[in-house]
Amino acid sequence: MTKIVILTGAGISAESGLGTFRDKGGLWSLHKIEDVASPDGFSRDPDLVHRFYSARRQQAAQAVPNAAHAALARLERDWPGDVVIMTQNVDGLHEAAGAHRVLHMHGTLSGALCANCEHRWTHRRKCRLTPPAPPVARARPDVVWFGELPYHMDEILTHLEEADIFVSIGTSGQVYPAASFVQEARMQGAETIELNLEPSEISAAFTQHHYGPASEVVPQWVARLLPDPA
Repeated sequence: MTKIVILTGAGISAESGLGTFRDKGGLWSLHKIEDVASPDGFSRDPDLVHRFYSARRQQAAQAVPNAAHAALARLERDWPGDVVIMTQNVDGLHEAAGAHRVLHMHGTLSGALCANCEHRWTHRRKCRLTPPAPPVARARPDVVWFGELPYHMDEILTHLEEADIFVSIGTSGQVYPAASFVQEARMQGAETIELNLEPSEISAAFTQHHYGPASEVVPQWVARLLPDPA
């Protein structure tokens, strides 16, 4: 059976109203990235970081999946082989659209993490600490910041080795290690496809390209793979 491995970035959620840190006029434009998305920034001003992520949670709570998320959920459900979604997004819109096999390599807005003991819990629930954990939780968002290693990398590399088709959707090709995934998949002989609003920084590494809004190009690509639903 053909295995499809999909990487998604901020571009797939842009039409749901969630901007990227490169967009002008959005939440990210109000702050320096190093102040709100780095361990050093959290150490300097944790209150600023918590206010920033509270605003991101409020924004994400108002967002709904778009046609691209729905198309990938349909592909996962109806494809006769294996489909794995690896996302750089923290918004949870893939699951909201009905996808189940999603690896959140940058964490989720719904998660919280103790910076002292690395205990994890769902946002708004108390940190249940046990010895030898510190007596006071130093809560931070359970998201991967610049300078930190993405989650699930061993599992991700295994999926890339097994991929027959690797698809990158809505990514800039500027953030590593995700930008290197296409090369990992190509070395294993996978067909590589870029679905993006415009060519990314690494578009030359892909064998196929389809450009346009994610809500258009992703459903069109899925429709070519799957028959029309009954």
